[in-house]
Amino acid sequence: VQLQASGGGLVQAGDSLRLSCAASGQTSSSYASGWFRQAPGKEREFVATINWSGSILYYADAVKGRFTISRDNSKNTVDLQMTSLKPEDTAVYFCAADPSGTTVFVPTASLYWGLGTQVTVSS
Repeated sequence: VQLQASGGGLVQAGDSLRLSCAASGQTSSSYASGWFRQAPGKEREFVATINWSGSILYYADAVKGRFTISRDNSKNTVDLQMTSLKPEDTAVYFCAADPSGTTVFVPTASLYWGLGTQVTVSS
């Protein structure tokens, strides 16, 4: 599975952004998806995850109520709608996929990763 994230940019605090992750390759199999982010000097951290059917969703406490993860399996895309953005949301955002799991919480090397997309929130 190859992943490509897009939609990042420079916004002001309070604005919204929608990130999208497009999957290609062996997308006929079901896979869990997740979004992670990494700020300068910090470790990659979990943001949100969704199972194949979209019935199981989890969010990091820092984004709960502001971010929404969704997927469209017909288009092989997983989106992250981000609202009420804060300067502390500034990071490179990565999407990940796990063909063997239900959800994705830990950013391990065994996952499929896309190149990140930069999100910068100015105060």
